[in-house]
Amino acid sequence: MRMQRVSKAVAVGAAMALALSACAPGGPGDSNPTATDSAGGGNGAEVTNSGLADLGDVTTKDDTIKVTVGAPEFISYNGFTPNTYSTYNSSITDRMFAGFTYFGTDGTIYPNEDLGSFEKISDDPLTIKYTINENAKWSDGTPITTADAVLAWSVQNLNLNKGSKDKPLFSSVSTDLGDTVPKGPQGAADSKEFTVEFKDPDPDWQIQSWMIHPAHIVAKKGGLTTEEFVEAARAGDSKKLEKAAKFWNEGWMTKPGTLPDEADMPVSGPYKLDSWKAGESVTLTANEDYYGTPAATKNLTFRFVEDAAMVQALQNKDLDVINPQPTVDTLAQLQGLGDAVNIQQGDTLTWEHLDFNFAKGNAFTNLELRKAFAMCVPRQQIVDNLIKPLNPEAKVMNAREVFPFQESYQEVVDAAYDGRYDEVDIEGAKKILEEQDAVGTEVRIGYSKPNERRTNEVAAIKSSCDQAGFEVKDAGDPKFFAPGGTQDRGDYEVALFAWAGSGQISSGQNIYGTGKPQNYGKYSNEQVDAEWATLASSLDPAVHKEQVKKIEKLLWDDLYGIPVFAHPGLSASGSDINNVRHTATQDQIVWNAQQWVRAE
Repeated sequence: MRMQRVSKAVAVGAAMALALSACAPGGPGDSNPTATDSAGGGNGAEVTNSGLADLGDVTTKDDTIKVTVGAPEFISYNGFTPNTYSTYNSSITDRMFAGFTYFGTDGTIYPNEDLGSFEKISDDPLTIKYTINENAKWSDGTPITTADAVLAWSVQNLNLNKGSKDKPLFSSVSTDLGDTVPKGPQGAADSKEFTVEFKDPDPDWQIQSWMIHPAHIVAKKGGLTTEEFVEAARAGDSKKLEKAAKFWNEGWMTKPGTLPDEADMPVSGPYKLDSWKAGESVTLTANEDYYGTPAATKNLTFRFVEDAAMVQALQNKDLDVINPQPTVDTLAQLQGLGDAVNIQQGDTLTWEHLDFNFAKGNAFTNLELRKAFAMCVPRQQIVDNLIKPLNPEAKVMNAREVFPFQESYQEVVDAAYDGRYDEVDIEGAKKILEEQDAVGTEVRIGYSKPNERRTNEVAAIKSSCDQAGFEVKDAGDPKFFAPGGTQDRGDYEVALFAWAGSGQISSGQNIYGTGKPQNYGKYSNEQVDAEWATLASSLDPAVHKEQVKKIEKLLWDDLYGIPVFAHPGLSASGSDINNVRHTATQDQIVWNAQQWVRAE
C-alpha cells in the first residue's frame, strides 16, 4: 500500500493522479470525485468502501502480472529526492514501503493496520502516539522501530544542513519537519512506540510520513550504529551525519539496468525489487518475509511503454493492466476490445497546468509578458477538443487547490478570479508585446515526451500565441523530469505537466512557497508564503477555505501559472485480472496492485 509521500503531491508527465503532485488537489469539506469501474474476473473481492478490499486468507499465486503507467525509465529505490519524486517512479517504489495510512480511491484516509496504529493524545500541543506492530520488520529481518521514524524526520529537516538551510544535508522533496516537529520522534531507538509533538497544528498530520527508508542501512553506510545515528540526528550534529546523508542522497542511484546491492535495499512493504532491464521494465517480487497480508501475485512487472502502444499490448496480452494518457482514440480502441478488457474511468485529483519560469533572466519574469501569454492560450479549445470527448462535463479549470467537481470550487473561483483569461484575446496580447518591445519572444514549452495529448496542446498554443507575436517552440523531451533534464536545468519558458494529489490540505505550500523543493520555477511572493503559513498551521476547515481563496487570488494576480483542466481518469485491464480499481488519487491504477490476481 502506498506510503504517504511526505504529504506532498507528485509531478506527472502523463495522466495519473496524484501526482502527479503536484499541487494540493482537493479542498476541505468537499465531496468526493466520482468513478465507475469493473473489478474484473469472476472471483474478485467484494468492495465495501473506497479502501482496500478484504481478500480474506491470501496465498501468493506464482504468476506475473504485467502493468505499465508510461514510458519513462525507473530512476531509483529512493523516490523522495526532488529528481526522483514522480508518479512513474512512485508507482514502483510505493509497492515496497509501508506507512501508517493510505488513501482510498476517493482520497479517504485509511489506517494501515499491517504496520501498526496511531492515536492523537493531545490537541495542545498536537501530539500523536504511534505503535509499530511487534512483528513488523524490514525484509532483511531487522525490526521496524523508532529509529526509522527518526530517519524520516531527519531527511525532512532543514535544520540538519551544511551551515545554512539553503544547503540541506539531505536532498529531500520535503523539508519542513525540523521546524514543525522540533524534537523529532520521541522514544528509544529500538522501541516499537514513539510520539511526535507538533509546534503548531498540522491539518495533514494523519498523512505525514514517519516511515520511508531503513535507518539501519543509512546508519551503517554512514559509519554509525543505528543508535549513534539517532543520537546525532536528535542532537543536530550535521557533521556526524554527513556520510550517512551522502549515501541517502546518492547511494541508491545507479545506472539504468543496475540495481543496488540487495542487502542495501530492504523493504517494509509487500514487494521488493527483483530485476531491472534498462529501457524495458522493472520486476518486483513478493516479499516472502512480509509481516502483513501477503501479495496476491508473486511478480509485478512494470513495463516502460509509450501510450500509443498500450492498447495493442493489452490486446496481445503483452500487458495485463494499462494506465494510458486518456484520449478519445484510446477510449475508442479499448471499447473496441469488448469483453476482453475491463475499462476503469472516473474523476481524478490531477490537473494540467502551464508554469512560468521565474529564474533570473527569463523573459517571463516580466508580468506583462505573462499576461500576454495567458491571453493567447486557447484553454477552452483545448478542453473542447481533447477532454470533453472523454468527460462531457469537463470545463476549463480556474483554480489550483480545488477541482471543478468539488462543492467549494465555484465559491473559491468567484473570490479569486474574474475570468479575464477565459477567452482568447489575440489583439490584447499583441498590444502588450508591442508595448514591451517583445514581439518575437521565444517560448519553449517543456514537457515529458512522447505524450500525444501534450503535443496537441502545444500545437494549439503555438497556433494561437504565434498570432500574437510569440514564437512558441515545442520543447518536449523524454528526459524532461530526469536528473539533469529540461526541468532540472530550467531550459524552458513554460513547463507543461500535471500535479497529482490525494486531497492533502497543505501540500501546495511545497509548490508555491519560496525556496520549497517542488517550486521548480523559483516563484516567490512573501504574501503567498504568509497565507500558506496560516493555512498550514490551522486545523479549522473554515480557515482552510478562506486561505485557499486568498492564495488563489494572489496566484492569479501574479500569474504564477495557468491552470488548464482536471484530468479524466482512464485505465484498462484484461478481463481475467481481478481487483483492478480506479482511483482519483496520485497512486494511479497501481494503488492496490498487491491485491491483483489472475482469475482461475
